[in-house]
Amino acid sequence: MVDRLADLSAAGVAVWLDDISRGRLTSGGLDALRRDQHVVGVTSNPTIFAKALADSDDYAEQLADLAIRGVAVEEATRMITTRDVRSACDVMRPAYDASSGVDGRVSIEVDPRLAHDTDKTAAEAKQLWWLVDRQNLFIKIPATMAGLPAITRTLAEGISVNVTLIFGLGRYDAVMDAFLAGLEQARANGHDLSSIESVASFFVSRVDTEVDKRLERIGTDEALALRGKAAVANAQLAYQRYEKVFASDRWQALAQAGARPQRPLWASTSTKNPDYRDVIYVEELVAPGVVNTMPEPVIHAFADHGEVKTGIVQQSYAEAQGVLDRLAGLGIAYDDVIDTLEREGVEKFEASWLELLKSVETQLGAR
Repeated sequence: MVDRLADLSAAGVAVWLDDISRGRLTSGGLDALRRDQHVVGVTSNPTIFAKALADSDDYAEQLADLAIRGVAVEEATRMITTRDVRSACDVMRPAYDASSGVDGRVSIEVDPRLAHDTDKTAAEAKQLWWLVDRQNLFIKIPATMAGLPAITRTLAEGISVNVTLIFGLGRYDAVMDAFLAGLEQARANGHDLSSIESVASFFVSRVDTEVDKRLERIGTDEALALRGKAAVANAQLAYQRYEKVFASDRWQALAQAGARPQRPLWASTSTKNPDYRDVIYVEELVAPGVVNTMPEPVIHAFADHGEVKTGIVQQSYAEAQGVLDRLAGLGIAYDDVIDTLEREGVEKFEASWLELLKSVETQLGAR
């Protein structure tokens, strides 16, 4: 039998699950994905947690205990989410050990309401690292302007970071710079650089959603022909920048001290337009040393009919730049697209976090 996920992994793409829930953990479902579907990491976010709590009774016992103790809503929410992440870290520990700490990682996000506050973001990152207390944890910090120095500070403490909500190439450059600065400070602080990992979560499908709306408003044949092309082109050009930064003298000095590169992570990889191939954001972004974090349906879809296109990213730089140039020629302002996506991304996670808090509050009150 063809094992397409094994082939994807062999091509250098780490397969991660973009989901977490108490049910996955207690049923053994996450462990089965690790064993049978080559899943070597897990990402979470406020939207995922809000859905997990709303969709099941798996949290009833813990909620009842928290209610008896009179635990405040925000503390209760963190106790619920950190418990799931801690358990997931334990489930993924074999993948962590097998990869010498590169994979087997589980991510938990700082409170998205702190996205524009550097000091509070850095403080919460340390607190979450302490609360979960697992070496294979990632702290997710958004790539806002205020998030960039928090990323550097957190890495300087020896804490592994998943940088999230990256949409644009300029911001990705700044994220890589923040990563390098963090490792340089970590080395100065006496930390073992080989124990610090990082990924940079570059969002994909949302770019097509936003650009396609603008193309459809233009409505010409030339504009409509570009639908579904911006997201892949943007991500492919991000990989080109990754290759440049991690071939630089600045990086080589850190690598000689034991550091490992910050891997690009393709996030938001489910297709939002049913007219597009359901695995397009996996197939078109196969490259060595990347992570692709997928909802479970995308994992199963790729296992069923995905194609591993080796070399596709590196061979597409000129074509990808051409797509962005054509969009600009149609009057679609790249920076405005990226600013819109970042603003909406933060707002969506803030709304999900508030939804999660409200759900916990309601369920605590019902006990």
